[in-house]
Amino acid sequence: MEAARAQVFLADTKPGLAGAVRAVFEHFGGGAALLRSSRDVYLKVNAVGDKPHAYTDPEVLRATIRYFQRCGARTVYVIENCTQASFTRVVFHSIGFTQLCQETGAIPVYLDETGAVPIFLEGTEQFVDLSEFVFERLITHRAENLYVSLPKLKTHSMSQVTLSIKNQFGLVHQRSRIADHNYRIHQRFADIYRVLRPDFALIDGLIATTHGHYFPTANADRCVVPMDLLIGGPDPLATDVVGAALMGFGVEDVEHLRLSRETGIGEGEFERIELANRHLFEERKKQLTDQLLEDFPPRLEILRGRELCCMEGCRGNTESVVELLYRDHRGAGGFTILMGKDIDPAAVAAVRGRVHVAGGCALQDYGVALKERLGERNVTTSPGCNDLALTVAGLCKQMGVQPLALSRASLISTAALFVKAKLKGSKANIVPFI
Repeated sequence: MEAARAQVFLADTKPGLAGAVRAVFEHFGGGAALLRSSRDVYLKVNAVGDKPHAYTDPEVLRATIRYFQRCGARTVYVIENCTQASFTRVVFHSIGFTQLCQETGAIPVYLDETGAVPIFLEGTEQFVDLSEFVFERLITHRAENLYVSLPKLKTHSMSQVTLSIKNQFGLVHQRSRIADHNYRIHQRFADIYRVLRPDFALIDGLIATTHGHYFPTANADRCVVPMDLLIGGPDPLATDVVGAALMGFGVEDVEHLRLSRETGIGEGEFERIELANRHLFEERKKQLTDQLLEDFPPRLEILRGRELCCMEGCRGNTESVVELLYRDHRGAGGFTILMGKDIDPAAVAAVRGRVHVAGGCALQDYGVALKERLGERNVTTSPGCNDLALTVAGLCKQMGVQPLALSRASLISTAALFVKAKLKGSKANIVPFI
């Protein structure tokens, strides 16, 4: 007998968001049936940062919290560890999650303020530091608690898409995300999925993003795509496959989905997934792109190596920050960026003035000589594959942008929240200036 096919439910949000949330969960038996013995619910949001359109919509989060509370949940936790260069407490404050939790009675958990537990990833054969809170609640006591992923429907300049499997990278402490944030990053996502799998994935598809996940607000008219959907199901891989397909990506286009399919944990073949409300999929699917707009300031020269200039690491990381600083903060050019290995020697020899060296590969090959020739004060560096804090610090210096201007919170609020986060033990990889 053929095994039951994985199901993914698409809900139209135009008639109402609360009804759409309810419809997704009720299709799979309802929230009460999903609750475990503790009756506690852990919602992993996407709160990568406070840039508009980049995070799980607060009203989707509110409707999900209220739904599970009505279904008998004892406690709803909202958990996240934001991107490097910031800290989760200030992101939650800026985007309204802190106030939302106060209004609903949900408990925010800033994972950067929790302890660390090393876990071994089989594919990359390395340890990463997982949040101790996550390890205890969602691995050690897995059977007692309900774990729901609430990602946003987004393309991603370094991983093609960011859905529920990519969303779990936020469970890892920030400094553990730097190594292998390169062509091996997809294997890391698949490895983490093998260690920990959400019980349910609910993708916020009110909008989708094209040209990456963290684009300048000034480019929103070119990067925000209305979708008016929720996409959900108890098989996170199947749900991600459908979400990716809605944006025009097949499994073979997204390496971490292909690798996750190979683990056999969930359904990774689109043709084998049963779509409830398929007409919504057919009506609203789009052909989006993960490629950056390459909207860079005048008088900026970028020297990309012919080898190991990884879009998943130093290249995608650096170029997306340049776009953001240029368009949203009036950042200026007038300098050169080097990244990757095997850069044209004549081009390197011709470099004058100020330079940012992105990534360990370029730094190893060219960093010392450039500092000796141009002077240390003219050269900024970002070692590793994706040290976003040093990338932001270096590019802010080169482009004439104050790092604190990147936060939507006021200077006083940011400082107060930072002190509180540090007192609570935050391990966030913050821009050195802060």
